[in-house]
Amino acid sequence: MIKSSRADKPVTTSGAYTTRNQIPFLLLCLIGFSTFFSSYLRIPVLPLFAATLGAGPKQIGLINGAFMLTAGLCSIPAGLLTDRTGCKLPIIVGIVATAVSSLLITQCHLPGQMAAAYILFGVGLAAFAPGMMSLVADVVPSHKLGLAYGWYTTAVYIAMTMGPAAGGFLAKVLGLREVFFVSGGLLLMATLLALLVLPQGSPRHKTDLHIMLAASRQLLHNRRLLACLSATIGSCIGYGVYLTFMPLFAASQGHDPAQVGLVFSAQAMTNVVGRIPIGKLADRVDRSKLITAGLISIAVALAAFGQAAQVSAMVVCSIILGIGMALNFTAIGAVIAEQIPVAQRGLAMGIYNSCIYLGMMAGSTAMGLALKRIGYPTGFAIAGSITIIALIIFNRIPCDKQP
Repeated sequence: MIKSSRADKPVTTSGAYTTRNQIPFLLLCLIGFSTFFSSYLRIPVLPLFAATLGAGPKQIGLINGAFMLTAGLCSIPAGLLTDRTGCKLPIIVGIVATAVSSLLITQCHLPGQMAAAYILFGVGLAAFAPGMMSLVADVVPSHKLGLAYGWYTTAVYIAMTMGPAAGGFLAKVLGLREVFFVSGGLLLMATLLALLVLPQGSPRHKTDLHIMLAASRQLLHNRRLLACLSATIGSCIGYGVYLTFMPLFAASQGHDPAQVGLVFSAQAMTNVVGRIPIGKLADRVDRSKLITAGLISIAVALAAFGQAAQVSAMVVCSIILGIGMALNFTAIGAVIAEQIPVAQRGLAMGIYNSCIYLGMMAGSTAMGLALKRIGYPTGFAIAGSITIIALIIFNRIPCDKQP
């Protein structure tokens, strides 16, 4: 089990974390919000636009799968690039790639062309996310990391919630293809904002690539990181099952789309609202306890969801799931940032993001293949069981007191 260090002391020029010191972090939150809001405008529009180009459900699934797989595979090399060049370059490249992907979709006339454009979207987010997570740790003192990740992830999740809603409205007012123009334009504006105000972060040493790769292999022996990654994968497999099959399960119980939206909103809002208070708590208690509580909440929520029939029961399960996600990922981000050396932090965050994307894809894909044979209740129970396995692994990995 992880034993988080509390010996760290804040590092600022004034000796205190003042309002002036917080400005770089607040700018990071603004850049994270604007990038994810602009990117997620397209989420509800993509399936509809793809259908107008002749895509069926299978092809639409492949388009989304291409994005997730690319983001998962590219996060690790993007993390290595962050450690070699510093955070700013990968972040800028990531926002530009995401903007270009939106603008390319406006020129697509075949589903295959959309899939190619969405691969670029995956590359962009893979470059952007590890750099931002690493930069948060660079500009915030270690005794404030829990709260910092609470605030940053809250900004990101609010953007991920507001973006699809705004995209759906814009599609109705402007048209499907036009939403991608708006998304690309806003992302180019986010690029300009990042160029002007993005903090530099801690300096990186531009060592030879083979030396960096050899040093990075040490991460495979860092037990704190391995414990956190096991918790991440288990959580994301379960969350991928929920995101993909919750609407279908609710519909099979006779609930309409509005009720499905209510169920999803219960999870999303709980996840968002819980991040900041949990971040404060993560700076005061052993973070491993929060991760344990989060994994238990996720497992219970998934197993119970498969037995729910009424909307009220589904809402309760979704709230418990949202609490578990907020507990788990706020604490995990802080633990990784605190325990990994600065020179390897980008790679660690890249591996972490890779586990998120690939875990969600694995849950969605594997359960999709099995659901016809096992049914929804068993499927959600298996997803909960996988989270329990991740909990057992997390608590059984021995950790030394120093990384």
